[in-house]
Amino acid sequence: MISNQILQKTVDGLAEITKADFAVLDSDGVSLASTFADVDTYAGEAGDFARSSADSQTIADCHFFKVYDDKQLEFVVLVRGDDEAQSSTIGRMAAFQIEELVVAYKERFDKDNFIKNLLLDNLLLVDIYNRAKKLHVDIEANRVVMLVECASFTDGDEMDRVRNVFGGRSRDFVTAVDENNIIVVRYLDSPDNAYEELERTARVIVDSFSDRPDSDRVRVSYGTVVSELKDVSRSYKEAAMALDVGKIFFKEHQIIAYSVLGIGRLIYQLPIPLCKMFIQEIFEKKSPDEFDEETLTTINKFFENSLNVSETSRQLYIHRNTLVYRLDKLQKSTGLDLRVFEDAITFKIALMVVEYMKYMEDLKY
Repeated sequence: MISNQILQKTVDGLAEITKADFAVLDSDGVSLASTFADVDTYAGEAGDFARSSADSQTIADCHFFKVYDDKQLEFVVLVRGDDEAQSSTIGRMAAFQIEELVVAYKERFDKDNFIKNLLLDNLLLVDIYNRAKKLHVDIEANRVVMLVECASFTDGDEMDRVRNVFGGRSRDFVTAVDENNIIVVRYLDSPDNAYEELERTARVIVDSFSDRPDSDRVRVSYGTVVSELKDVSRSYKEAAMALDVGKIFFKEHQIIAYSVLGIGRLIYQLPIPLCKMFIQEIFEKKSPDEFDEETLTTINKFFENSLNVSETSRQLYIHRNTLVYRLDKLQKSTGLDLRVFEDAITFKIALMVVEYMKYMEDLKY
């Protein structure tokens, strides 16, 4: 559970403070971390000691101590020093320190598993409350789930980058339930101005990847704030939906909140057969995805300017009559006049539905 790197850092620190040599071995006598080179010469003695009933033992110039994890032997700590009495005391302190590390990492591992199962709705309500109490996790607190998607996990430091954003905040959880996304369960001190704070935090996360060539493909989404632990899974599902909907309808945004998805949230939940029926009903002869680039640019700019003909023609650098001609031509081919509000709304929804259908089709391949 504890990595060899952590064990090595621990014995290096102990050696620097006490000026003694340390080693940590497994129950078979295999060295996991050491401050001296000839640790393998003690493998036999360490293995014999591990199989014995003694909790500590002195052999020649070395002191051996056992480290347990819930009564199960986890490590053998070896201390080598000139002063026997001092080495014995130091060894006991080292064994205690590593045992506390085992407990801390086990609790962290248990919390991580608890949060993962909570997010995935794998726990009964009674289990949520019982395990939360055991792991000292607040049941009633303001939380929100944030999802961080990286273009690739090739560097291997993605989790550390996100964790560094939150520093040592013990009430925040950073984990992952799949190979694509990092999940943050964010603890909020107060629900006041929560979404402004989340937006700032999301920006910091995105900026933490700015040195990578694919930084523009990093996306952060977040759900709504929940006040009870049992509702964290709902915030996670909202964040997951926001991430997907953002890729479809907000491609230019690296940060997207569930609360601003608008009609995209409704379209995303439509079954594909119903979408196809809608498109066929509105456009009997021509689908919106068949329009040329000029027509699509005209349509999008017209919507951006709230159906204002004069402003749209100005921004497109074309004469007003040219824009009117294009709109008339579009009306003839689709039966929809974008200058009429109801037709414009229908056309806009149709464009979004087509975009959604394309996205879902691409997911199959």
